[in-house]
This record gives sequence, C-alpha cells and structure tokens, in this order.
Amino acid sequence: MSEVETSIRIAAPPKDVWAVIMDPRRLKDWVTIHRRLHDSPDGPPAVGDEMVQTLCLRGANFKVTWELAACDAPHHAEWKGRGPARSKAETEYRLTAVDGGTRFDYRNEFKAPLGPLGAVASRALVGGLPRREADASLQRLKALVESGR
Repeated sequence: MSEVETSIRIAAPPKDVWAVIMDPRRLKDWVTIHRRLHDSPDGPPAVGDEMVQTLCLRGANFKVTWELAACDAPHHAEWKGRGPARSKAETEYRLTAVDGGTRFDYRNEFKAPLGPLGAVASRALVGGLPRREADASLQRLKALVESGR
C-alpha cells in the first residue's frame, strides 16, 4: 500500500475550487499524471457516478475506473478506483474555507495486487513519485483556480 497526503492553500472560495476538481473534463488542466478521459458523467457530481481515465506513472499508461463513493459539495469527495491486475485506489478531497480562501487536503491511497509482495514491488517501482506528482498537481490547480481560468 502506498499513501500520499498533502495540502495547499488556494486564494479562492471552496465552491470555485470544487467546480474545477469535480469536473472530469478539467482533469487534463491540473492532474499531472492524467492522460485521457474515456467516460464521465454529465451534470453535478453524485454518489455512484463513474468515470474512466488513463493515468501515467514512470512512462506506463494504465486505465482506472473510479466510482464517487462520497460527495458533500463543496467540501468533501471520495473516489474509489479499480485498476489493472485487481489494483485498487482511493482519492479523497477535503475543502475547508480559510480566510476567504480554501485549504485543499488531498489523500491518495494505492493498493497493489499480490498483497505484501505487490506492495514491495510498487514501492520499488514508484518510490517518492506519487508525492511529487500530487504536489505538482496541487500547484497546477492553485495556479489554474487563482488565475480564474
């Protein structure tokens, strides 16, 4: 299992941050490992929505099917993902209003297949990359939202 937790302050209200992070068509604008959106729901996000995307780590593309497991707009969302070889992932967003802006807390947990052996292999292959990519994605999100684009 690999888990990343990080956060960032964004000079915009939670509703503005939420509008970007919960729009699957905007993933390409801020998620550094996003490569392609295959399928996504239309309309406001709702529990049970599914989206399918291709991500890329260390040059390897892989498809993940996500289900929105929790949604409390504009404060909290949790996605549960299924990837190749029975791998699983969870991504959680928490938005808190702070001094006219937003504190965005991000958590991602990846569970490799094959139990402990898979976890060791996953750590060896990706190392600190997930944390660097998460931080880079949040910096891109901050720039995007604060520019009003």
